[in-house]
Amino acid sequence: MCESMDDVTQAVLAKNDGLAAGLRDELTRRGVAVVNLLSSPGSGKTELLGQVLALAVERRIPVAALTADLATENDAHRLARSGAPVKQLLTDGLCHLEARQLGGHVHGWLPEDTAVLFVENVGNLVCPAAYDLGESLRIVLMAVTEGEDKPLKYPTAFGSAHLVVLTKTDLAEPAGFDEAAFVTHVQRVNPGVEVIRSCARDGAGVATVLDRVLAARDGAPVHRPPLAPHPHGHQHTHQAPGLAAGRVS
Repeated sequence: MCESMDDVTQAVLAKNDGLAAGLRDELTRRGVAVVNLLSSPGSGKTELLGQVLALAVERRIPVAALTADLATENDAHRLARSGAPVKQLLTDGLCHLEARQLGGHVHGWLPEDTAVLFVENVGNLVCPAAYDLGESLRIVLMAVTEGEDKPLKYPTAFGSAHLVVLTKTDLAEPAGFDEAAFVTHVQRVNPGVEVIRSCARDGAGVATVLDRVLAARDGAPVHRPPLAPHPHGHQHTHQAPGLAAGRVS
């Protein structure tokens, strides 16, 4: 009997989930938190990540980044200006990262003292949303130029986010962006998730993003999205501002 496409897809995702769980356990033992960054192309993800890395380096926090693209090493060169260890992963046409790819690039490269590994996923809000990378935190980013109904168009991505970051907020007025409607749509698909406003031009939101990541890495409670990319398998004992409550920062 021939397998249906649904059966094949479920088998692929199940295999990925197993590899992701093993990678998560391994990196957790090493004290490394993995942050999976998802967005459409052109959201400003690379620029924001570069500023987060630079701030972490300034604070002497050992961070690293792995950036994925179909082609070119442009983003790796941009992120390396932060002073953090950076590696490019070329997917050769694949529209998303999988746990096996991440594991293969992490082993033998990631510095032993790394506290946080930021993974800049391929620019795509469809395929990457289905793949757990062994992350501790999934952040979905969206620019104001993309339209406030994006969360409703891509409910799997936004519904699996532990944190949502709104970028390019300096362009909200000229773009005619309805921020209140956007927040309403986000809360509809992911009740209680925090939305952080950011602007790469003046650095707004950069410190907040880093603070949220570090709080999660240190054991603060993390928001549980309805479409969580992995089971929340451990308990925390203290609260970090903004991580577990729906709010706009």
